[in-house]
Amino acid sequence: MTGTHMIVLPGGGYAEHAAHEAEPVVDWLGDIDVRASVFRYPLRARHPEPLNALRAANRRRRAAGAQRIGLIGFSAGGHLAGLAALAPGAPPDEAVDFAVLGYAITSMETETYRPARVILLGEDADPELRRSTSLDSLVTPQSPPFFVWHTAEDPYVPAEHTYRLAAALAAGQVPHAVHVFAHGPHSLGLARNADEAAIWTTLATAWIHEQA
Repeated sequence: MTGTHMIVLPGGGYAEHAAHEAEPVVDWLGDIDVRASVFRYPLRARHPEPLNALRAANRRRRAAGAQRIGLIGFSAGGHLAGLAALAPGAPPDEAVDFAVLGYAITSMETETYRPARVILLGEDADPELRRSTSLDSLVTPQSPPFFVWHTAEDPYVPAEHTYRLAAALAAGQVPHAVHVFAHGPHSLGLARNADEAAIWTTLATAWIHEQA
């Protein structure tokens, strides 16, 4: 789609980049006529280093001609995507136009997924820092549209994370689509051959085309 570029943010708990949530997602987006690239954000880095790096990547894409920037992130990559879409302070050339989050860590106020929180915020992060990096606390009526999906059985990042964000999006009257599938583990990626969750890419295709 001319003028739209999606940046793919793989998961990995802020400790690694999951390969199956990187180039395969770019290939899928290409198949649905959406330009995309993987951004490998800094690992084992404290906030706001990953956020600043992603905002700089957004700025480079704008400078290269992208009129609309979409983010698609998984797990910790979903947290970073949501943070870039929602955190205040981004100038127009770093702004996010829409975001797709898969089984994302959305709250740093819960005790799950603790390892990623410790990497990003430190062992003794104060309540204000935890709240200011929790996506549900950052939603405003001006936030961009979101597509969010999860599985109810996810043992690592419970579906509570998606419910918290969805409630905030609804309260802020932010356009959104939310899908929670009954079955499936964490880290499904494109979820091919994953029973009911495999439909998420079909649902997301129509939604992305609406945004782009």
